[in-house]
Amino acid sequence: MSVPSFAAIAPGKLAVVTGAAGGIGRAAARAFADAGMRVVLVDCPGEALEQAAASMDGAVALSADVADRAAIAALAKEVVDRHGPVSVLMNNAGIGGGGDVFADPAKWDEVLGVNLMGVIHGVQAFVPGMVEGEAPALVINTGSKQGITQPPGNTAYNVSKAGVKALTEGLAHSLRERTGRRVSAHLLVPGFTWTGMTAGRLAEKPPGAWTPEQVVALMMDRVAAGDFYILCPDNETTSEQDAKRVAWAAGDLIENRPALSRWHADWRDVFAEFMRD
Repeated sequence: MSVPSFAAIAPGKLAVVTGAAGGIGRAAARAFADAGMRVVLVDCPGEALEQAAASMDGAVALSADVADRAAIAALAKEVVDRHGPVSVLMNNAGIGGGGDVFADPAKWDEVLGVNLMGVIHGVQAFVPGMVEGEAPALVINTGSKQGITQPPGNTAYNVSKAGVKALTEGLAHSLRERTGRRVSAHLLVPGFTWTGMTAGRLAEKPPGAWTPEQVVALMMDRVAAGDFYILCPDNETTSEQDAKRVAWAAGDLIENRPALSRWHADWRDVFAEFMRD
């Protein structure tokens, strides 16, 4: 029987985290380092990345644009050549914004390039080596609830994160077929989290938000349990509420309701009653 993939998180093994200069990525890199792993932090060049790496014993900072396929392929080769095989890959780099379907096409290119293609590039650059090896390994891709429930107004971001969900589901199946339990994929779906992306102009963490460390603590527990979907609550949304919202979104298709009926004037009261029941 093969060793389960969560054994990849172990002292001396190597973790690579993109978007690691702050927020969830930095918290995840810290958690892997605290578990005794060697960690490579990947982000845009700058002081934030250097400070994040300097705060963790033995961590390495490497700058790269995840939207650049060739850059990530070169990064993967450099990591493996210098540090050995990768046991944990966390494709976490992401940006917000983008707007609705009529927004600036350049913003769409930017959001899809980082949030979706960045994950694809990471998977295609690093995961074949994990599959070809013999050691346990795992991949964590950071999605979003917006990629599931599709709130209107930020369609570019929603599309990017819906793509990450579909990609990670397909990856999980392919890995299971090829490696059994040895290499696995997991979809992290944070709730309202206090990060650089969500902070905006607010001076302090809102009471409803989780910290990145809370998200990562749940992630580590759920990966160890072998869960694929890691749907995080927060201080204003419970797991039960999340489940009902996801069920309602699926119901639009099943019951042939108007698209995004949760926000449709004719369906808002029905949705509100559904959530109360």
